[in-house]
Amino acid sequence: MTANEKITGTLFIVATPIGNLKDITYRAVELLREADYIAAEDTRKSRFLLGHYGITGKKLLSYFGPKETTKARDLLKPLMAGYSVALVPDSGTPGISDPAMKIVRLALLNSINVVPIPGPSALLAALCASGLDTASFVFEGFLSIKRGRRATRLKELFAANRTVVLFESTHRIHRLLDELESEIPERRIVIAREMTKMFEEFLRGTPSELKKLIVGKKAKGEFVVMIEKPEKKNRSHISKGRE
Repeated sequence: MTANEKITGTLFIVATPIGNLKDITYRAVELLREADYIAAEDTRKSRFLLGHYGITGKKLLSYFGPKETTKARDLLKPLMAGYSVALVPDSGTPGISDPAMKIVRLALLNSINVVPIPGPSALLAALCASGLDTASFVFEGFLSIKRGRRATRLKELFAANRTVVLFESTHRIHRLLDELESEIPERRIVIAREMTKMFEEFLRGTPSELKKLIVGKKAKGEFVVMIEKPEKKNRSHISKGRE
């Protein structure tokens, strides 16, 4: 090694359970045991996960969305010093509606190796059990809360010749169903909630049918909302209800 060469660490992008703590790979647990640092979206939730697998004494760093730019610069320091860092979200796969992009880009700009440790994803778990066309789909994540931008994007998505997958919060699911009922009242919608947990549920039907099904439910966590392709019309609906 020459005097100008630098030893840099490795950034591991680690997927974590979306509900059931058993849904984590052997490789992910092994990596979390061995990493020098763990960068967590929520250190409290990550400590719970680590404790479940008997992983103690780890150096936890905070890495969350609202301060992602600043946190990415902070996270670069141990990586440049040659340490390994495991990035974990609250749940699911980092970068899929969770913070990760900025530290990944910064690491690559500084010739730091980025290694994905694949695993749980609410997007794919819901989609594969939806009964909708999975050959081609578009994932939007969370829609903008700004009315004009949201309405424009929804119209674009409704016209897409593929299955559309959205994430929605408990606070805005009724608003979304109202929007779907107004624009695509006959389109088949599938909603997944409480994924991998005791009360996991798939609801299927038109927007108006789903509005009736959701009324009175104690909504927790986030919803995965899937919209069928526009050309799929006049098909009998798959029975709705818990599976």
